[in-house]
Amino acid sequence: MSQGTSGDEAGTKTGCSAVLPDLTSPSDTTRERDVTQGVWVHGARRPLRLARAPMASPLACAPMYFETFSQMKKQLGQLGKWLDTAAAHAKAKPFDPNLYLNFRLAPDQLPFVRQVQIACDAAKLAASRLSGKAAPSHPDTEQTLEELSARVQSTIAYLDTFTAKDFEGAAARVVTHPRWEGKVMNGADYFLENALPNFYFHVTHAYALLRHNGVNLGKADYLGSQSLRAP
Repeated sequence: MSQGTSGDEAGTKTGCSAVLPDLTSPSDTTRERDVTQGVWVHGARRPLRLARAPMASPLACAPMYFETFSQMKKQLGQLGKWLDTAAAHAKAKPFDPNLYLNFRLAPDQLPFVRQVQIACDAAKLAASRLSGKAAPSHPDTEQTLEELSARVQSTIAYLDTFTAKDFEGAAARVVTHPRWEGKVMNGADYFLENALPNFYFHVTHAYALLRHNGVNLGKADYLGSQSLRAP
């Protein structure tokens, strides 16, 4: 839910509402709530009343997509910082930082350069497919860490152009993919089952490749800043 928007407004505008329990009870301060049965015990059991409201999956809510893409954008920002750290590590050794591009964790695994390229594509194409907004073209020609960094920044800039309104109706969109042999998915299933895990698969492999090759990274570098506050 965006800041400054009430729950009622969010439910009305996005269809994101739920069945809420009415916990109204007698004023007797000695009452107890029977959590197992969902009722108040006050001399005799009485059923829990429910305030009825339309049900909708969270995946039907445009703000949910927007907030998740904001997190993906943040993760790409962390990836950009890893590239800078990798360049500094190579300079300190020293060795050519562009050697990273062809490093792999296993002989049959895609190299580092492809992990970064596909992570960027996973984010931008998911946003494009769920919004109908054209994505920028990247021909996969990067040959240096600097060029990979520019690819990451270009993807972030594209994600910066979106608002929650762009994802209205995303759950019901029909998504196609050249590798699906003519099959389709609806937007909600595509986002949850394909787009998100695909993005984090490649981001995580990029992190693991750098860490495996001695770059000084840790979990804090993966997570980035967090919204911590005093209780």
